Amino acid sequence: MNTEKKLIVVTGGAGGIGQACARALKDQPIIITDYSHEMVDETVETLASEGFDVTGIACDITDKKDIEKLINYVGRRGSLKAFIHAAGVSGAVNDLKKVYTINLLATELLINAFYELVVKDSVAILLSSMKAHTIPANKEYDEALTNPQALESFDIVSRFANKDSDIMYNFTKRGVQLLTHKYADKWGERGARIVSVSPGVIETPMALKAAKEHPEEMEMLKQATPLKRNGQPEDVADAVSFLVSDAARFITSTDILVDGGVLQNIKKMT
Repeated sequence: MNTEKKLIVVTGGAGGIGQACARALKDQPIIITDYSHEMVDETVETLASEGFDVTGIACDITDKKDIEKLINYVGRRGSLKAFIHAAGVSGAVNDLKKVYTINLLATELLINAFYELVVKDSVAILLSSMKAHTIPANKEYDEALTNPQALESFDIVSRFANKDSDIMYNFTKRGVQLLTHKYADKWGERGARIVSVSPGVIETPMALKAAKEHPEEMEMLKQATPLKRNGQPEDVADAVSFLVSDAARFITSTDILVDGGVLQNIKKMT
C-alpha cells in the first residue's frame, strides 16, 4: 500500500481565495505558500488549530531560487496531487512591470518548476479572471503572452495595455489561460492536467476595499449579475475542489468561469 502523502500546494494561500481553496480541501494534506513569512505562519497556525494537516513556506514566486526551495520543500513531503496558483496582484499596484511579472511571468516559472513533481493524476489549477475574457484574440500579443519570458514580450504587451495597469492585469490573466493550452500536451504525457479558473467579482478583502472606493460601480456589477449577488471565496474554492477531484479527470486545457453570469451582461452593456 502506498502511504506517500498526496499534497495540495496553494500559492497565495494566505489570501482570501487561496485560503478558501485550502479550506475546501480539508481532508487532504496542504502546503501553504505566500510571499510573507508572517502571513504563512499565521495561516498555518489558524488552519492547524482547526484540524488541518497543513505546513507552509514563504516564497517569492518571481525568484527562481525561492521557487526551487519551494519545489524541494514539497518534494520532500510527498507527491503532488494539485498545485493551486492563487497568488497575484491587481492593477491597483499601478506598476505595469510588476503586474506582468507577478501575474504572468511567475506563473510560467511555477508551471515549469512544478513539472518536476508531476505524476499521473496531478493537476495545476491557475487563477485567471473574468477580465481575461474581455481581451480578444490577437496574434501579436497572444504570442507574447504565451511566451512571457521572451525578452520582447513585456514591451509588446505594454503597447497594447496603453500604460494602464488595470488593462495590463486583463492581458496577464488572458496569458494565464493561454499557458494552460501551451502546457496541456506536456502535462498530459504524464497523465496530468492543467486548467484555469476565472473568478468574477469575489468579496475578498481586496474587492471589499474596491467596493468602498467605487461603491456605484460595484453596485452596478452586482445588479448586472443574474444571481444578484457578488461571489464569495468559497464559490471559487468549490469549483477548484471539483477540478482537483477525480470527477474532473477528463477536464484539461480549458477555463472555468465562476462569475455568476455577470460577464455576458457586461459585454451587452459595452
